[in-house]
Amino acid sequence: MNTTAKLIEQRLAVLEPQRLELTDESALHAGHSGAAGGGGHYRLVIVSDQFKGMDTVARHRAIYQALGDLMREQIHALSISAFAPKEL
Repeated sequence: MNTTAKLIEQRLAVLEPQRLELTDESALHAGHSGAAGGGGHYRLVIVSDQFKGMDTVARHRAIYQALGDLMREQIHALSISAFAPKEL
């Protein structure tokens, strides 16, 4: 696991995920303008009790807030699937 992926997982720990799957898809985007800037492409599946009663936008905001400055530099693209436990 690369350093950015580790940082992502560490930052998302504040959401107390029951399940967290992070896939680095950066290699699939080689040559893409975002890849040239060094930002990675990631796919995230996260399940947390904290998402109960939240709509999709609120869940994504909570994730972006947890990731903070990583979204401006180390992460160029993030595909998010966020669920409350009973939604699976």
